[in-house]
Amino acid sequence: MMSSDPGCDRRVLASVGAAIAAVVGIAVASTVGAQELIPAAYTPAPVGVNLISLATYFNEGDITFDPSGPIEDASGRIFASTLSYARTFGLFKRSATATLIFPFVVGDLEGLYYGEPASAHRAGSGDLTLRLAANLYGAPAMSPQEFAEFRPKTMIGASLFVRMPTGQYDTTRLINIGTNRWGFKPEVGMVQVFGKWAIDAYLGAWFFTDNTNFVGLTRQQDPILSSQFHVRYLFRRGLWAAVDANFWRGGQTTLNGVEGDDLQENSRVGLTVSWTAWKNHNLRFAVSKGAFTRIGGDFNSFGVAYAYSWMGWP
Repeated sequence: MMSSDPGCDRRVLASVGAAIAAVVGIAVASTVGAQELIPAAYTPAPVGVNLISLATYFNEGDITFDPSGPIEDASGRIFASTLSYARTFGLFKRSATATLIFPFVVGDLEGLYYGEPASAHRAGSGDLTLRLAANLYGAPAMSPQEFAEFRPKTMIGASLFVRMPTGQYDTTRLINIGTNRWGFKPEVGMVQVFGKWAIDAYLGAWFFTDNTNFVGLTRQQDPILSSQFHVRYLFRRGLWAAVDANFWRGGQTTLNGVEGDDLQENSRVGLTVSWTAWKNHNLRFAVSKGAFTRIGGDFNSFGVAYAYSWMGWP
């Protein structure tokens, strides 16, 4: 197992913690994280829709750590599943959505630790996440009948992610699924529709509280600025595909006042297909890969999600 005494070099601890956080973030890209690729996140729905979704992602690839650290030739294989519940409602006469997300992660990491082969296995629940989103322009709160007549053109929305420190966390381990801190991400998004084509663009930033027990030390992390860009095409009602890209920068960590060489400056590209196969049943398929990675996981990712929706109260 990869492990270290709490008194070892602080730069090593900061580097390992930042890289593992990035890896797990990629694994739960459908949940939260600067690494996420989520097209149509600001597309409205009529008031009163409930949605339950189960998503599973497989991620495999290399991991880049702080070059001054002791870990080399690292790689990982991570399965991440999320169960989520969402409901649409009206907020000041605008379309709005609340989503609660429960992740579960199974991961295996391996590499050279001070030149010796080492590995780590983790399995457990991730940090519970709440997302609140509302339309600011272009999509009022609508009944199902009004929504059926709605023809979107330009829409602007805003959202807030709240990541809670509920995931599995062991204060004696460097590698954890939970983060033992709060995370907050305000974001704005714009959707522009051109007939069967649509363009999504989002800009946001993650802010973090301190992890006050990172193997007995205090770990701080700078904000991470993140952006997403998607081009969607509607083949027919209920079937669309999107080309996806993102970029994120920031997240340098400090451990008891010592800065790590772990600034993230990464990007991913991908493809998403969404298909409403039957009434109220939706399938979504997603693939993505790292375009470039400075620190974190340069993964190939494959995912599938199933969602069931209905009107009224649960």
